[in-house]
Amino acid sequence: MAEKAKNVHEIIKKIEGEQWTKAIDKAFVKANKKAKIDGFRPGKAPRQIFEKKYGKESLYMDAVDIILQEIYSKVIQESKLEPVIQPKVDIRSIDDNSVELAFIITTMPEVELGKYKDLGIKKETVKVTKKEVEENLKELQEQYAEIVIKEGKAEKGDTVVIDFDGYLDGEAFEGGKSANYPLELGSNTFIPGFEDQLIGVVSGDERDVNVTFPEDYLEEKLKGKAVTFKVKVHEVKTKRLPELDEEFFLDLGVDDIKNKEDLLKNLEEVIKHEKTHEVENKYFEEVMEKISKNTKIDIPVEFIDAEVERLFSRFEQNISMQGITVDLYCKLAKTDIDSIKNQMRNEAERNVRCRMILEKIAEVEKIEVSDEEKEKAVEEMADRYQMTKEELINTLGGLDVIEYDVKMKKAIELITK
Repeated sequence: MAEKAKNVHEIIKKIEGEQWTKAIDKAFVKANKKAKIDGFRPGKAPRQIFEKKYGKESLYMDAVDIILQEIYSKVIQESKLEPVIQPKVDIRSIDDNSVELAFIITTMPEVELGKYKDLGIKKETVKVTKKEVEENLKELQEQYAEIVIKEGKAEKGDTVVIDFDGYLDGEAFEGGKSANYPLELGSNTFIPGFEDQLIGVVSGDERDVNVTFPEDYLEEKLKGKAVTFKVKVHEVKTKRLPELDEEFFLDLGVDDIKNKEDLLKNLEEVIKHEKTHEVENKYFEEVMEKISKNTKIDIPVEFIDAEVERLFSRFEQNISMQGITVDLYCKLAKTDIDSIKNQMRNEAERNVRCRMILEKIAEVEKIEVSDEEKEKAVEEMADRYQMTKEELINTLGGLDVIEYDVKMKKAIELITK
C-alpha cells in the first residue's frame, strides 16, 4: 500500500443519534415528493409504504448530502487546515443508526528546496552575424516583393497560374479540379512530384502530370493511388524584389530608417532582441531543471489535472483562431481529446513544479511587492493591452493577481541573475 503524502490529511466524523435520524427524515420528505406509488399522490405516501417499495437504504445517500451541508464548514474550521483543492468525502460505514465519513483534505504540499543559487550554469553569449542580417534583409524584401508576369520558363520560386483536372484510372475524381490556381513552385503545397514537373513550363503550355498520392492521404479512395493531372498554364509569374531606395524605406513606416545603413542596424537590433529572448528562456529552463532536481515535492494529481485543462483550453483557443474545431483537429490528426490531454501531462507537471518552486523561493527570500511596483505593473500591462487600469484589474480578477505575477518575476530574476 502506497504511503499517504504528508499534505493529505484524513479526518473521521461519525454522525449518529438524533442528527442522523433527522437527516434521514429530511431525505424521506425529499424522495417522497418524486416517488411514484400506486394510490398516492407525490409526497403523500406513508413512510412505511415508501420504505416497503424502495427500501430504507434508498434514503441514505440523500441523508449524507444533507449531513454534509450541515457539517462540512465546521469540519474544515475545526481541522484548522487550508484545503488547496475540494476535499473528498468517503463513506466508511452507514446504516440506520449512524454514518461514518472520512474527509480527505489536501493542503499545500511541503516544498523542500535544495540549492537554488550559484548553480554554475553559464548563459550563452548573444552574437549576430553579418549573414543573419543579410538573410533577414532578403526575407524583408520578399515580403514587399511585387509579383510580375515572367517571359520565359518557370523556375523554382516562380508562381504558375494553372487549370488542372485529376483523373484516376481514366475517370475524373472529386476534388481534383480547379481553375486559375496560383501555385508557387517549390512551396511543397501539392502532392510530392507535382510541382517539380511544372518547372520549365511557359505560358500557354499544356502538360500531363503523373503523381502518386501518399499512403497516409486523408481521402481513403486516393491513398497510394497513381493519378494523372491534365494541366494548362495560363501565366508564369515571378517575384521582383524592391530596390533599397527611398521609396522602400518610406514603405517600411519606421521613422529611424532613412537609408540602408539604418535598415541594417535596425535588423541587427531586432535579431539581437529575439536571440537574447531565446537565450534567456533557455537559461531559465536549465536553471529550473537543476533546481527541480534538487527539490522534493509531492504534487497533488489534481494540480496537474487542473494545469492540463488550462493547457487544453489554450490549445483550443489557438486552433479556433485558425478556424479549426477540436473535433476537426482530432479527425485530421487521427487522435482524440484524451490522447491530446495525455500528451500535455508532462508539460503540465513541469509548469506546476516550476510554479511551486518559485513560490517557495519567494517565501524563503521574503520577496515583497511594493505599491509602487504594483502600480507600475498595472500601467505597463494596461498600455500593452490598450485597456484602462480599471478594466485590466477587473479582467484579471483583482490586484492580487498582478502582485503574484510581479513576485514570481522577482523570484525568477533572483535565480537567473
